[in-house]
Amino acid sequence: MKVELEADKCVASGQCVVAAMDVFDQDDDGIAILLEETPAPELLDDVREAVAVCPAAAIRLVER
Repeated sequence: MKVELEADKCVASGQCVVAAMDVFDQDDDGIAILLEETPAPELLDDVREAVAVCPAAAIRLVER
């Protein structure tokens, strides 16, 4: 699985960081930063949660 983040859609809510702090962070303006494009399998549930709670629908989980 691959994580895709459209940072230009991000509204800086921080929900992705709360859901998956090993995969996402925020810059000084609160915009999401993708730390791990291909997270370990044990993190996929957290990433799915981040996708679900993102208010801007800026995160996708894509099968390769």
